[in-house]
Amino acid sequence: IWRKMQRKNLSFEQIFDVRAVRVMVETVNDCYAALGVVHAHWNHIHQEFDDYIAQPKPNGYQSLHTAVAGPEGRPVEVQIRTDEMHRNAELGIAAHWRYKEGPGQSDATAERRIAWLRQILEYRDEDADEGDLLERFKAEAFQDRVYAITPKGAIIELPQGATPLDFAYHIHTEIGHRCRGAKVNGRIVPLSYELKNGEQVEVLTAKTGGPSRDWLSPHLGYVKTNRAKAKIRQWLFQQDQDKTVATGRIALEHEFQRLGIKQLKLEKLADRLGFSKPEELFAAIGHGAVSTAQVVARTQDLLPAPAAPKGDLIFTRKAKPHAASQDSVRIRGVGHLLTQMAQCCQPAPFEPIAGYTTQGRGVTIHRQDCTNFLGLAAQHHERVIEVAWGETPATYPVDIMIVAHDRAGLLRDIASILANDQVNVLGANTLTDKGTTMARMGLTLEITDVVQLSRVLDKIAQLPNIVDAYRKN
Repeated sequence: IWRKMQRKNLSFEQIFDVRAVRVMVETVNDCYAALGVVHAHWNHIHQEFDDYIAQPKPNGYQSLHTAVAGPEGRPVEVQIRTDEMHRNAELGIAAHWRYKEGPGQSDATAERRIAWLRQILEYRDEDADEGDLLERFKAEAFQDRVYAITPKGAIIELPQGATPLDFAYHIHTEIGHRCRGAKVNGRIVPLSYELKNGEQVEVLTAKTGGPSRDWLSPHLGYVKTNRAKAKIRQWLFQQDQDKTVATGRIALEHEFQRLGIKQLKLEKLADRLGFSKPEELFAAIGHGAVSTAQVVARTQDLLPAPAAPKGDLIFTRKAKPHAASQDSVRIRGVGHLLTQMAQCCQPAPFEPIAGYTTQGRGVTIHRQDCTNFLGLAAQHHERVIEVAWGETPATYPVDIMIVAHDRAGLLRDIASILANDQVNVLGANTLTDKGTTMARMGLTLEITDVVQLSRVLDKIAQLPNIVDAYRKN
């Protein structure tokens, strides 16, 4: 472990194979099936996965390596390989050749290597010159390999034509990502320099940063090995994915903020839309596969009821279940009560709502996340009753705010959008700053549901000179 820490310049916490498990299976397909089982039951540690089956090590080693968070969160390395791969790893190619040898069975690659070794031994018997023997051995043994040396004297085996970048990625993925230059035998060389046998390589790194897309360009010759190429592609994909997720998250948060939607459980929303986690939903929005309007249409019954300081604030009156319809709102437990929409939060159809019994004015309908309602419910929880939207939608007033750089025809364009969507305007208030020509327009609209509101705000926001369009309260 200590030698590995020194060789790869890692701390003890970065060594994930202190605790390891080896899984032996019969076929290559079983290897990948076992990998799926491991990742399904334990959390995979990011960037700790190597597929040496698809991309064997230079010495022919094959296995799947992954690391997961085991008991008490401690990292555990899991190696998955077939019996044949295990024999090669433990006993070497000679044992593999010997095992495979039998009636009707042969391994052409192994037999060629054994024949080559026999030729070297025969050459040794014919000539006692040790120097000549060494030169021939080096010429034949290293004809398709390059052996470079680290500043600490460790020998790194690479394919012929390998570059300092291949060398850096062989030492450690992070060193490869942060590589910005290299010294060969004390001399600065380009990253595309082809290494030669016996050269000492020192990798020059930055504290932060990552690989460039140019490193994958074949005609520039920065990398030769499949390992380096795979690690670079993985990093670039993750960066693109992170940007896409961030873009989708910002777009959705802006839409929710504009519509006054709060306290939404994103895990439930992602599941409703067919995604396993919110990040996948954000990525879909960022890619344009799902629009924020589609998401908003699925939020109606996902907002949680507000938490109560003492006991439950939202409850059903103890009476024989009965639903009375009044202004498209059903009140459970009692019937034929006067209802009115709260002006403080102006709930839109199918948003989560709650009722508050007033003195002489019937039941006031609030949004469940309304600040005024939460304050009243905390003081008089016995007045809170459970209500629900009726099956037939009505129109309800909603206040919106439009901020724009004033121009000729602005009000006409906004009115045209509202008319095309059959939205009635109940009131309007416009204030223009002559110094900055910034106009603030407050409108009270009659809408059918939050989806229609989202659609109208989207269209208004796309008009020229519009800075923002959002729901008030």
